[in-house]
Amino acid sequence: QVQLVESGGGLVQPGGSLRLSCAASGSIFSACVMGWYYQVSGKQRELVATITRGGRTNYADSVKGRFTISRDNAKNTVYLQMNSLKPEDTAAYYCNLKYNLFGKEYEYWGQGTQVTVSL
Repeated sequence: QVQLVESGGGLVQPGGSLRLSCAASGSIFSACVMGWYYQVSGKQRELVATITRGGRTNYADSVKGRFTISRDNAKNTVYLQMNSLKPEDTAAYYCNLKYNLFGKEYEYWGQGTQVTVSL
């Protein structure tokens, strides 16, 4: 079993910055992909960014150039640096970890951390 613990959410003014962290513990398969998704109340959860163990990244178009995902493999931790925040970035942000083992996909979610961008 894998546990994901997020931190770093909060209230920030437009144009400000936040850094989210997600620490993974438990039985973690080394070749896992970690990432962040966001969800606005009443809507589907959507991709923010993902990163492989080797550092290959993928971003949603809406955050390219503003958000940076990074990863510390030794600590099994993924970060999301969020700059130039906009009110439309307001959402619950969820950490995600997934891997494929012998043809079976495993996926885990954190509990979510709220990010609110407002004056």
